[in-house]
Amino acid sequence: MSALEGSIRDETAVHGVRAKTEAESRLLLLLPAVLGQLWPAERVVAGLRVCKQLRRDLMAHCTSVVLVQKADGESEDGISDDFRRLPQNLMVTLKWREGDDIERLTAVLGECKALAHLDLSWNEIGPEGAGRLVGALGECKVLAHLDLRENWIGAEGAGRLAGLLVECKSLSYLNLGWNEIGDEGVGRLVDVLGECKALAHLDLGFNEIGAEGAGMLAGVLGECKALARLYLRANNIGNEGVKRLTGVLGGCKALAHLDLSSNKI
Repeated sequence: MSALEGSIRDETAVHGVRAKTEAESRLLLLLPAVLGQLWPAERVVAGLRVCKQLRRDLMAHCTSVVLVQKADGESEDGISDDFRRLPQNLMVTLKWREGDDIERLTAVLGECKALAHLDLSWNEIGPEGAGRLVGALGECKVLAHLDLRENWIGAEGAGRLAGLLVECKSLSYLNLGWNEIGDEGVGRLVDVLGECKALAHLDLGFNEIGAEGAGMLAGVLGECKALARLYLRANNIGNEGVKRLTGVLGGCKALAHLDLSSNKI
């Protein structure tokens, strides 16, 4: 990383909306075309602490943006305002770390139809939160990456999420690890997994899935033509479950990585 790039990253990470130093003034005068060369794929990290003028200039020139909800809290109006300013064809990533306020989250999500990457891991939204999330994401037709690790959605939440998976034709990454969905939850998911034609990465680790759940999953794997990475670590699949899975692996032509570690095999 060049010294100039490092300087820009440092400045945009810590300064507010007005240039108070000569260095900040120089930063504001840099052309968006120059900044675009410093970030690969014209990727810009934006948040309330980034200079508003810099953000406004960049929005017309970049192809994707990352919005990060700060650990110390960021107002709903702030992130929603970010969404409203974004062009509709912009690919957006949202990382959220305040899952107890699910109403606030769904309000934010409703502002962005171009959401491509949603990280809600470690938020403990529960089954009710999963239901509200499904309602908010219904219009996000380009959603490709959904990370819901450790949200304790259970079998009920998995069932609600299944309705969303049918609509997300672009979904290629789904992480549902640490959610206690069990065999019942797997049963609800497999009803729609075969319709997720773009799904390449599926993580169901740490979910108390047994041999029955593994058998149900085996029944749909042949329909997941794009699936390349399947994580089932730390469940209760056992030898019987492994036998059911391995019986169908020959038809999974794209599968390159299968994690069955810590399954009492």
